[in-house]
Amino acid sequence: MFRKITKEDKDLYMKYVDIFYNSDVVNAPVPKENYEATFNEILKSDTYLSCYIFECENTPCGFCLLSKTFSQEAGGYSVTFEEIYIEPEYRGRGLSTEFFEYCKKNIDAARFRIEVEAENEGAMRLYKRMGFELLPYYQMVIDKCRSK
Repeated sequence: MFRKITKEDKDLYMKYVDIFYNSDVVNAPVPKENYEATFNEILKSDTYLSCYIFECENTPCGFCLLSKTFSQEAGGYSVTFEEIYIEPEYRGRGLSTEFFEYCKKNIDAARFRIEVEAENEGAMRLYKRMGFELLPYYQMVIDKCRSK
């Protein structure tokens, strides 16, 4: 089960994002002020971002942050699963699979994307089962917050 995030979920969101960015599934931590900016943008509108809280037996157990862009290459909106985190004791219950299926059926997107570290083999297996394919190219980035 999952639901759209609300302003009442701020502490929960901050907790989950902090766990996510201080885990071994990401390359580098993110400044905490970015968490706040992201949460504020989520509440402002769903033009660029939307966020869902995962629940199991009415207990919060994770979240997923989605971002949206328009892709000429794909011919429509591209939705990226930016972050997905499920508390360890709730993993393996099909929550991610159910959420991916929901998104594919209910979000009008020409493309879905997800980033994964090569070392995160369990996540890669899950994403491949869900139909994601590895891209044959590198992405490059300039991050203002990391290049100071």
